[in-house]
Amino acid sequence: MGEESSKKRGRKPKKLTSDTMDFRYTNPAASSAVKDVAALPNPNNQTQRLRRGRSRTGEKHVEVPDSDIAASPERRNSMTAPAGPEAPPRWESLEKVVPAMDAVVKVFCFHTEPNFSMPWQRKRQYSSSSSGFVIGGRRVLTNAHSVEHFTQVQLKKRGSDTKYLARVLAIGTECDIALLTVENDEFWEGVSPLEFGDLPALQDAVTVVGYPIGGDTISVTSGVVSRMEILSYVHGSTELLGLQIDAAINSGNSGGPAFSEKGKCVGIAFQSLKNDDAENIGYVIPTPVIMHFIQDYEKNGAYTGFPILGIEWQKMENPDLRKSMGMRSDQKGVLIKRVEPTASESQVLKPLDVVLSFDGVNIANDGTVKFRHGERIAFSYLIPQKHTGDNALVKVLRKSEMLEFNIKLGTHKRLIPAHIKGRPPSYYIVAGFVFTAVSVPYLRSEYGRDYEFDAPVKLLDKFLHSMAQSADEQLVVVSQVLAANINVGYEEIVNTQVLTFNGKPVKNLKSLASMVESCDEEFLKFDLEYQQIVILRTETAKAATSDILKTYCIPSPMSDDLQT
Repeated sequence: MGEESSKKRGRKPKKLTSDTMDFRYTNPAASSAVKDVAALPNPNNQTQRLRRGRSRTGEKHVEVPDSDIAASPERRNSMTAPAGPEAPPRWESLEKVVPAMDAVVKVFCFHTEPNFSMPWQRKRQYSSSSSGFVIGGRRVLTNAHSVEHFTQVQLKKRGSDTKYLARVLAIGTECDIALLTVENDEFWEGVSPLEFGDLPALQDAVTVVGYPIGGDTISVTSGVVSRMEILSYVHGSTELLGLQIDAAINSGNSGGPAFSEKGKCVGIAFQSLKNDDAENIGYVIPTPVIMHFIQDYEKNGAYTGFPILGIEWQKMENPDLRKSMGMRSDQKGVLIKRVEPTASESQVLKPLDVVLSFDGVNIANDGTVKFRHGERIAFSYLIPQKHTGDNALVKVLRKSEMLEFNIKLGTHKRLIPAHIKGRPPSYYIVAGFVFTAVSVPYLRSEYGRDYEFDAPVKLLDKFLHSMAQSADEQLVVVSQVLAANINVGYEEIVNTQVLTFNGKPVKNLKSLASMVESCDEEFLKFDLEYQQIVILRTETAKAATSDILKTYCIPSPMSDDLQT
């Protein structure tokens, strides 16, 4: 997503949101910023800031004959003959060269993002535009970040002046793909769905088509596949297979297809690398990830996500480490450091187990497996090939003993989730104390795009290293204290974790609200991080809550999901 600023009369410039700012890798050690290809802001209400540099056009490269090659007499005559008038090209013939472009559509979306600072309301609505394309079954594919927090989505076909109201069928946050449809039959007239091609090889030519910044008509850029590896999906905060290409991918290209030389769709443009040391590095979601998303939706009627193995591992390239684990010279694998308590494999896999193979594919000491001829890839590539609920055969070495386990794969349960999946944030208020659950969007809202550097150390430590001990565990914090007479002296408490209430551990936000509402003790006592203590008289605290809600125009002391 590009960095655009919007200036409106009588209003402050719009603050950069998750659809208009550069993102970084979740890992603080990452030094280069990967940028989500933005949904292009509406030119009617936002000004655009273009980067300096040479303009890149989407014109097709024309090869010029080598002048050193001797020409035949006929050719010499034709070269010296005066050129006669040529008939102008017919637009009908030009359209037939690339008929697949008719399947590329422009996506218009109105977004209303949550307000994490005041979770009882939402932010001001804004609009964006991006790209998409038609596939079989009267459906349209685009990027998830193009329709995130949508209130209305419209599609416009190439060469049309009509916008058609679209319905969102599924949003895959991890893979950054969304599936749309249009009820109006007129939209589907004269449109043929794209066909998917095989995974391209290195140096294969690719063409990216979409509606990027710089104009309202369709744009075509060409390049080649320069790398194929497990990438960090910025929007999804996950790692999946991705293609790196050298074709220009700009704001608004999000959701546009990438074509092979045969005219088959081989991926979806979704993000680019913006760095002073790199130029023309774009990323494409490849067909295996796309097909997984589509099959998941068709099988379950909804998006269920990509499975994980649920372990943390380290390489075993050190010979002394391998020997200490009882490995023979012909054995290779990776060492398990930790197993997620919420994963099904926690019942069978243990720390210090050596994973030798996954579903019959041997794993090397550096954590890679054979991919294609002359290529290797991280073994985590094998896991997303499965669907949630599928079984996988995992072979491990434990104290020199070979063991095999048939493991049922599940989705990732993070203590601090990467997404709230379109739901409004949860909150609970008592005596002016606003309690909420921490998520990555919450951290980004509070501390900006560099939240992994600017957030409190205690929260970052839990974000990077802590694992959820149960499926419903949340990290609950006091996000702010709404000033009132009842909470004098506590006003400076901000984003501090709540550890216990009246001596009982706080498991999640709903349990905290339930304990406070049903409390019949004389005092409400909250033990916070950094050895802070909050004590309020129960009767006066509950009585003051209603007055505080009226003062700050808050409709309810808790979010709807906590009332059920």
